Amino acid sequence: MSTKKQKSTTILTSQEQYQSCPRANLLRRLGAYIYDLLAVIALLMLATVIALVVVVIAEALSIIDTSAYPDVAGYLSNSLIFASYLAAVIIIFFAYFWSTACQTLGMKAWRLRVQNSDGSNITITQSLIRMSTSAFGLGNLFSVFKDRNAFQDLWAECEVIVLTKELNNWKGFKGLSFLQQKDK
Repeated sequence: MSTKKQKSTTILTSQEQYQSCPRANLLRRLGAYIYDLLAVIALLMLATVIALVVVVIAEALSIIDTSAYPDVAGYLSNSLIFASYLAAVIIIFFAYFWSTACQTLGMKAWRLRVQNSDGSNITITQSLIRMSTSAFGLGNLFSVFKDRNAFQDLWAECEVIVLTKELNNWKGFKGLSFLQQKDK
């Protein structure tokens, strides 16, 4: 009977640990931002290769005509659909990682976590609000003051915290729900 009480206490302790972590400062945020920038560039390169292959196949099947452009890359660089596709790739990347794992790859490396004030994962809506109000990372300048949220965090009603090494121990992209399942 006492082991059940101890296990439920462990779950509470995990949630309390998330809530008691300090907010991230500007330097940590910038480190994660640069790391994520490199990951997004690699992802965009892969997305571009896929788009190039699709356009080459579509041209071979006479679905599109790229003769007005010097090459397929010229066709894509003048395409609003291609620009929208790349924007969607970026949005999906951040929305997925923030809402499911509370961390992007850069945030994981810098031991940061985006969460609600109660320690729960943010929603996809909050992720979209964070992206639309971040001004390409300039919103992080608000966090230059100690224990202050960034502009996008204020609007999305969430916070970015610095995790301890134990809380940052990677077991998969499950966030707080993984810790609760592990403790049971």
